[in-house]
This record gives sequence, C-alpha cells and structure tokens, in this order.
Amino acid sequence: MQIDIKTSAVEQVRQTFSHVARRLGADKPASRYQEATFDLQPEVNFHYRPLWQPEFELYDKGRTAIVMSDWYAFKDPRQYYYGAYTIARAKQQDTMEKNFEFVAKRRLLADLSDDAKAHIAALMVPLRHVEWAANTNNCFVTGYGWGTAITQATMFHCMDRLGIAQYLSRIGLALDGNQGTSLVDGKERWMSDPMWQGLRRVVEDTMVVKDWFETFVAQNLVLDGLLYPLVYRHIDERIARLYGPGFGMLNEFASSWFDETSRWVDATIKTAATESPENKALLAQWVAKWRTAVLDALKPLAIAGLGDDAHHALEHIAQTFDARVAKQGMEVSHG
Repeated sequence: MQIDIKTSAVEQVRQTFSHVARRLGADKPASRYQEATFDLQPEVNFHYRPLWQPEFELYDKGRTAIVMSDWYAFKDPRQYYYGAYTIARAKQQDTMEKNFEFVAKRRLLADLSDDAKAHIAALMVPLRHVEWAANTNNCFVTGYGWGTAITQATMFHCMDRLGIAQYLSRIGLALDGNQGTSLVDGKERWMSDPMWQGLRRVVEDTMVVKDWFETFVAQNLVLDGLLYPLVYRHIDERIARLYGPGFGMLNEFASSWFDETSRWVDATIKTAATESPENKALLAQWVAKWRTAVLDALKPLAIAGLGDDAHHALEHIAQTFDARVAKQGMEVSHG
C-alpha cells in the first residue's frame, strides 16, 4: 500500500488587528511591537475629569506643551514590548548575578582596605536615591503621558531604575559585609553632606515639574546624559585603576543600560523636535535650563571622585552631550 502525504496551506483571513491594519494596511503583517503599541491609548468614554485637575481629561494631550499631529510617530528602536523587554532583562539579570557571585567568591571588594571601601561607598551608595527619583519621574510620565508609544517604554524605564537602585544597594552591602551600615550612611550623606545637596536639589526639582514631556527631558536626557558618563565611565575607570576590576563588574548593567536606552531617548527627542519649529525651540529651552543646573550640581561629585581630573572630565562630558543633542536637531544656548 502506498501512502501519499500532502500538505495544504491555510491562508490567514486577516494579517493583524483592525486598529493596526488601519495604519499599516490590511495586507501587511504587523510585528509584535506594532501590535502592542499602536492606538492603545484610551481616548473616549472617560467617566469624569480628575478632581485635582478639572481642566484636563483623565488622559489629555494638553498636559504637555509639546504638540504632535500623531503621537504614534514615536518609535522605540529597540522594539520593546513586554515580552521582548522581559526576555532581554532576564538575560542581563543572569549575567549580573554571576558577576556578583564572582566578586563575592574571590573577595574582590571584601578584601579592600577600610578606606577604599569607605571611598567607594561614599561615591556610589547615595546614588540609589537618584535612581529612586528617576523611577518616580518615569512613573509620572507613564501615568500622565499620552500614547502607548511613549508610556510603555517609560514604564519599562521606570522598572529599570528600580533595578539599578537595587544593584547600588547590593554594592553597599558587598562593601560592609551585609551589615547595612553603608545604606544608612548613604542616606545620611544624601540628606546632609554638602557634596550631595546640589544634586539632591536638582533631583527634587525634577520631581515637581508639571509638564510630563519636560520631566522626560530633564530626567532621561539631561540628568542621565550627564550623570551616567561621569559615574559609570570616568569615576568607574578611576576606581578600577585604584582598587581593581571588581567594582566595575558590578556596574556592568548600568553602563550597558545607558548605551541601550540612550538610543530610545534620542529617537523620542528627535521625533518631537522634527515635528515643528515650536517643539524644537521648547525642547532646546528645556535642555539648556536643566543642563546648566545639572552640570553645576555634579561638580562636587566629580571632584570627590576624580580629584584634579574633574574639570577636564566635566568638560568632556558636556561637549559629548552637546554633540548628542545637536544630532537630534537642536542647538542649545549655554548663556
């Protein structure tokens, strides 16, 4: 007996969801990122206006001075939706756990002198409060921003900041033998040490900005764009030269994360800036305002971490930041 095995193809009736097809065309398959992003923002049938802000709807484009003809013009070059994001971060978490295990097993921090441990803790542990503020700011953007193209990415960004704060806490615990004294001292430094008060003021100022897009600019573009190169490039390299590579291994996620997320931040800023001259002018105004404040606030940290090299490092960071902003179509005045 002979058996013939045949296959038959089943044609899809539809390539994607109707709301996505209206953007892409009915015959074009959509990516998972597109299906998890386009036109998911609630726009109608709100039951009431917020009692604390009755001039706005619950979700309202008027909550920012930035104006877009299509809020879904924003794209995340990483193509992150929930599934892709969690898979990527899970792999990075596995790597970081191995790094912490490696450093602990070989006592790369535990065997440092008490002075070295105190020096590293004084520079790094208070930054966990900066990360908490960044978490809060991105929660604010997620809650009041408009369009899933932005708000889903800021929610991911929000959780990343919580993770980085936890890594900084674990660095403190690795330095003090899991006693927790470095965390208590770090909070006291953040609250009282003159070295941190300028940065603390800037961070707290970002947390009371009412325009959510300005919050995005102040936190994710300017503050991170100047703080991260200082801490995770210049200071990290100085500590590695003084005390060995163990500390740098524990900063690996924060360093690579900044490079990755900068692509998304830049794409968001560029899209808003190219929408209209008004948007571009407003964004440039915000960048100039926060750039000056952040650079002034970082000077004491740079001096404590880099000594005589602080001025050169800050100058290099500022020039690199200005070049980055210029690529997004903005010329920022430093006056």
